[in-house]
Amino acid sequence: MRTVGIDLAASPARTAVAVVDWSTGAARLTDLVMPADDARILDLTAGADRIGIDAPFGWPDDFVDLVVAQHRGQLRPGRHLDDIEQRRPLAYRRTDRHVMSAKLGNPLSVSADQIAHVAFRCVGLLADLGVSDRVDGRAVEAYPAAALRHWDLTHRGYKGPARRSVLAASYRDLAERAPWFDVAGHRELLVTDDNAFDAVVTAFIARAAALGRTTLPDDGDRPIALREGWIHVPACALSELV
Repeated sequence: MRTVGIDLAASPARTAVAVVDWSTGAARLTDLVMPADDARILDLTAGADRIGIDAPFGWPDDFVDLVVAQHRGQLRPGRHLDDIEQRRPLAYRRTDRHVMSAKLGNPLSVSADQIAHVAFRCVGLLADLGVSDRVDGRAVEAYPAAALRHWDLTHRGYKGPARRSVLAASYRDLAERAPWFDVAGHRELLVTDDNAFDAVVTAFIARAAALGRTTLPDDGDRPIALREGWIHVPACALSELV
């Protein structure tokens, strides 16, 4: 099996792509590419069994309804948007709130944070990849922080050039817990760039999804998730990936 993990950024310059080949008891990082524009991503994902993308696959239903109503001049009065609790459904998707309630992290708001620029790029990339199922299609939405937390690995504090020592420690933790993973000469980039590290974690999440070992929405949430997207959180131990 081959999985691809994409740590998507608004700019190709900060986008990293990891390609991992899996076999019984082992996995190998065959490519780790950064920067990566959409054309390069399409090339690297050709023939992949599953793709993980660290980016929102959609926007909250309530946010879309608000924007459409406002655009058409049909926004009803009495929304009480001075109350932050009334604004939360506009800012966070069902899947974001599910991750928060499980205490697996705090995803950024796709409608109220700069990650919206990443989502703009992501939905265009999904169209280029021919992905229409935003819940459990060939490409799945990933959130590395939640996966790392589930696997009891360092999940915060390693972002940014000033925190490379934390990133290096995070990589060492992963290497110790996954001795079956051959980074094939890419160690230097993994310990110096958090985008590359997250791309690898995202490829691991794609593997878990391919094995049917991630949490999916229940019947009530699924129709909403098909529009908003759904974060795949592993429901297995790291060792179970091989």
